[in-house]
Amino acid sequence: MLRTALRGILAHKARQLMTVLAVCLSVAFVSGALVFADSTAAAHRAAASKDFAGIAVTVTPKTDPSRAAAHRDATALDDALARRLAGVPGVAAVRPAADGSATLNAADGTPLRAGKAWANLGAAYLPGADGKDSRHPLAEGRAPRNSGELAVDRGTADAGHLRVGDTVTLATDGPVMAKRLVGIVTTDDTRVTAGGTLALFDKATAQRLFASPGHYTGIDLSAAPGTAAPDLARRVGDVLPADRAEAVTGTARADQQAVLVDTLTRGYAKLPLVLAGVSLFVGSFLVVNTFTMLVARRTREIALLRAIGASRRQVARSVLLEALLVGLVASAAGFLLGLGVASLLPAVLATGGDRLPHGPLVIGPDAVVAALGLGVGVTVLAAWLPSRRAARVAPIEALRSAEQPPSAARSRTRGVAGLVLIVLGAAWLVSLTGAQDASEDNLRSALLGCALLGVGLTALAPLLAAPVIRLAGRLTGRLGVIGTLARENALRDPRRTAATAATLMVSTALVAGLATVAHSTGQALDRQAAAGLGADYVVGSRTSTTGIDPAAVRRVAEAPGVRTASAVTDSTLFVGGGVREISGVDPRTVNAVMKLRFVSGSGKDLGPGRIAVSATLAREQGVKAGSRLAVRMGQSQQVKRYTVAGVYRDNPVARDALGARAEVARHSLVPGSVQRILVRTDGGTVSKTTEQRLRTAVGNSPLVTVHDRRQLVHEAAGTMADLLDVMYGMLAIGVVIGALGIVNTLAMSVTERTREIGALRALGMDRAGVRRMIRVEAVTVAAFGTALGLAGGLFAAWAVGSLANGALEQYSLRLPWGTLLLVCLLSLTTGALAATAPARRAAALSPLEAVAEA
Repeated sequence: MLRTALRGILAHKARQLMTVLAVCLSVAFVSGALVFADSTAAAHRAAASKDFAGIAVTVTPKTDPSRAAAHRDATALDDALARRLAGVPGVAAVRPAADGSATLNAADGTPLRAGKAWANLGAAYLPGADGKDSRHPLAEGRAPRNSGELAVDRGTADAGHLRVGDTVTLATDGPVMAKRLVGIVTTDDTRVTAGGTLALFDKATAQRLFASPGHYTGIDLSAAPGTAAPDLARRVGDVLPADRAEAVTGTARADQQAVLVDTLTRGYAKLPLVLAGVSLFVGSFLVVNTFTMLVARRTREIALLRAIGASRRQVARSVLLEALLVGLVASAAGFLLGLGVASLLPAVLATGGDRLPHGPLVIGPDAVVAALGLGVGVTVLAAWLPSRRAARVAPIEALRSAEQPPSAARSRTRGVAGLVLIVLGAAWLVSLTGAQDASEDNLRSALLGCALLGVGLTALAPLLAAPVIRLAGRLTGRLGVIGTLARENALRDPRRTAATAATLMVSTALVAGLATVAHSTGQALDRQAAAGLGADYVVGSRTSTTGIDPAAVRRVAEAPGVRTASAVTDSTLFVGGGVREISGVDPRTVNAVMKLRFVSGSGKDLGPGRIAVSATLAREQGVKAGSRLAVRMGQSQQVKRYTVAGVYRDNPVARDALGARAEVARHSLVPGSVQRILVRTDGGTVSKTTEQRLRTAVGNSPLVTVHDRRQLVHEAAGTMADLLDVMYGMLAIGVVIGALGIVNTLAMSVTERTREIGALRALGMDRAGVRRMIRVEAVTVAAFGTALGLAGGLFAAWAVGSLANGALEQYSLRLPWGTLLLVCLLSLTTGALAATAPARRAAALSPLEAVAEA
């Protein structure tokens, strides 16, 4: 039977090639993503180890240095402690550090890596006895010497187009500062090489910005020869104030930093893995279809084997063995192709601004096992049903010249099973439409319902093929005899037609569903912004502590073209055992910048002891206008009863509650801080000039954002970009594998219909007519799969999208007609192009030779 399987593969190598390509593509994504993830993690670990080379122990404060700087609380790490540590037995050298977060502007005034505090590093340039800082070797210029100077790393200088002598604007956690760039350094810090920025200051300036004058954020110790790092850490720990500082080994710190950076960049491997899963799922239909057609094609051969003594088990094993060998070849080729994918991913992903560390490819056992296991496993599992069908072939089939259609009982059983699954999946999804809660549990339930619906459609597809294709035949029938023949050929074997269309059905359903949810979400965000925001611009803060300089509010209000500038202070509100958000506003200007629709009461009476609440919060707490509500606001430890001055419809701009800004600001983390400025311009003008005036008014601080309504919607829908990437990736995979399936099916169909095609040619059909007939048949099959996919995908999008109503009040189903039309055209074009080779082969048949073929 092994020889039989090998001969079967060699005899049908052209058919198996399509299966190999589909599995190879899937395995390439899997192995490429896994090798890329392992290689990136290893590169991060190597770079982190290099960062901490020579550091045996690191001493850090137990309090957050940034909070200590904000509240002017000194850490325990000072020069006196550094001198004591230098006297600990086994300490060879002491190197203090003062670092934190500093966000810089590029030469054109745009922020560099804004919004990612982990990537915006600020530190002290601390020279040793030789006048150089070994951690930051100078590549150009000199080190900063006073508070008006700074140095940056080479990557930051290149990204921001900065040169020595330029004036650089930056901010740490407060007002914008301007300093002269005096030097450019190199660094191996993984946080910087992963795409971050580095700004270096003189020691006194760094201490003032990131710790407190005369204090540090860390002290690094190197060990004398023969001293183990764990032993040194214990000795150092005995010297430290137990409640204010701690000592960890340099190796532990390197591991922590590597894990941090690896975690922050791990999402890069998700997209290839998602595409791999989709390609494996869609490709499995091609494998099933290929082996089903091969079994049908070799019915007489299998029956002859049964007649000469082969058992059912041996026949089934031969088909599975054939699938195993095909899977091994495809997986091996896919793994090699995946290595190329892994080597290309860093360059592709670096276009997003995140630089990835360089390093060799790391081929771990997990990647090899996963690639081979998935490729072989999917191929063998997909061939299981065809193997059982082969085992049922009776010896008497060797005497028949035509393939026998499936029994009516089996067709009915499959149809009933498919119908039951569709009903269960649809009912499951419909039951979730009233939840209006996009919780993780509900999303899992929705995915289960979609899976049931998809499997049900796949099982029922052979029974749906006849009515759907006959309906489509009204269009193809207008092509005359060619259209009629194409329709009848597609209906000749509904199982084969359904299996061929399944790949396009699955990819179309996924793309149509995701595109509809993404489009509806974008439209909802746009309507929500229009319904709640009366301002033309929102000036916001990237920091959670100091916020926007209060003096900037007056400058923004005085900027040309500004009609109203209303400051907002955001804080937390502890109510009813939960945590909510409250916005402190100016009652005199709030109606000009927010579209508040009060159900009861009004916002005019906001003041000491009086707040307004959203309709949702009022419903949850059982209050109305005039009621009293016990809350704790911001940093206050006192619970106070406030009078509800009004109840307004939910508004994302106003958050959960509104209070007078003076009242809210008293209880914020930094009293008097401002988190937002809502700006109304003259005539609602939105332009680059107005935006630049507002940026100038806030000092071009990189910690401050200036967004108009369109930009706010785009920022809120940021995750939709990732969803669209996945969507188009799935569409591409579905198109490729769908094309392979159509080529495979039509090629075998042409072989089976050699005599029929010869007869048509003998009766007068020319070569062009034959080619047109095959193409119309392919387009008919593609249209069938596309129609089923659209129906299933749109129904699932309606059900799943209803869960978003709990998070987006304005959400409603909106069809992306342009995207859906593109999907349909692409699917039909795929069918037509996939038919090119089989149609050419059919047209090349000689009428006499075809009719004479036995």
